[in-house]
Amino acid sequence: MSYVRPQFRHPNLLKNEVGYTSKEYEGSLSTLCAGCGHDSIGAAIMQACFEMSIEPHRVAKMSGIGCSSKTPAYFLGKSHGFNSVHGRMPSVSTGAYLANRDLVYIGVSGDGDTASIGMGQFVHAVRRNLNMVYIVMNNGCYGLTKGQDSATADVGSKSKAGSVNQFEPIDLAGLVLELGGTFVGQSFSGDRSQLLPLIKAAIAHKGFAFLNVISPCVTFNNNVGSTKSYDYVREHVAATATVDFVPMMKTISADYAEGADAKVTMHDGSVIALKKLAKDWDPNNRLSAITALHNARTDGKVLTGLLYANETSNELHDILNTTPTPLNSLGQDVLCPGNEKLAEINNALR
Repeated sequence: MSYVRPQFRHPNLLKNEVGYTSKEYEGSLSTLCAGCGHDSIGAAIMQACFEMSIEPHRVAKMSGIGCSSKTPAYFLGKSHGFNSVHGRMPSVSTGAYLANRDLVYIGVSGDGDTASIGMGQFVHAVRRNLNMVYIVMNNGCYGLTKGQDSATADVGSKSKAGSVNQFEPIDLAGLVLELGGTFVGQSFSGDRSQLLPLIKAAIAHKGFAFLNVISPCVTFNNNVGSTKSYDYVREHVAATATVDFVPMMKTISADYAEGADAKVTMHDGSVIALKKLAKDWDPNNRLSAITALHNARTDGKVLTGLLYANETSNELHDILNTTPTPLNSLGQDVLCPGNEKLAEINNALR
C-alpha cells in the first residue's frame, strides 16, 4: 500500500496571496483509522495556513508521541518539523523558538502526551507565554496502547476493557487559564465552522495559544461485554492466527448555533454533550471564562469556542528582552564580542 498522495491536481486550483494552491499545504496520506477526528483537525490546520497565506517553509510543526503526534506528517509536508520524545515537545519548541523567532510554531499533542507524561513540560510553556499554537487532540484514551483511560477521561466513563474510570479528569483548558495562559479555546473536531477560525486566531495571537479539541477515537469505543467487540469475536472463533481489523467509519461532524447545546453520538452509541459560547461572549474576562468552564462541567457539557484571549501580554522574547534578529542568524562577532565586552559585563555584576 502506498501512503504517497497522487501528484495530479486540477490546473485551476484557487491560489492564495502568496501564489500557492492547497496542494502546497498537503502532507502524506494519513495512516490513522478511517474517520479519526485527528484527520479533521489536520485538515483545518492546512486550510487555516492556506487561507492566511502563510508560506509552508515558515511553519515549524512540533509533536511528541501518540496518534495525535503522527499527524504532522499528514499536513504541511513542505514545512519544518520535529517529532520529539514522549511529553517533551514543549521543551524542544522552547529551544527552537528562542533560536529562531521568525517561524510560526504549531505544536500538536494528545491528552496522554500533554496531561500525563508531558504535564511538567506543558505548564512551563504556558507560564513562559511561549509564542506558539499548542493543539491537544483530546480523545480521553491512549490509542497507541489499546485504549486505556487517559488523564482527561471523565469520571464514570467506561474503557474498552470494561473498567469504569473513578478519577477526576484534568481540565486542560481550565488549567491553562489558572496558569495565566493568554489564549484559550476549546472545540470539537467535527465542527469545522468553529475550529477553523479558532486555529486562525491562535496563529495570529502573540503568545501561547492553547486549543483543546475533542477528537473521537473510532477504534476503542467498543467495550468488553459487547458481542460486537473484537475480544468477544476472538473468543468465539476458531482461526489459525489472530488479525486485527479497524472498520471504516464516517467522520463525526456537528454544526450548531452560538449559545446552543448539541448532543453528538459517537460510533459506539455513546453521547457527548457540547455547548457553544454565545455570540456576545466576552473573551477578555479570565474569571468569567473559569466560571463558565466550571458551570459547563457541572452540567456535564463541553464548553466550546474562544474562552479567553489577552492581546496585551508579553511573549517569551519580550520577557527576556532578546534581540529581534533570530539567534541562529547572528554572526560570531555578535555572539562572541571578545574579552573587552566580557570584562564590561563582569564588572557590571560586581
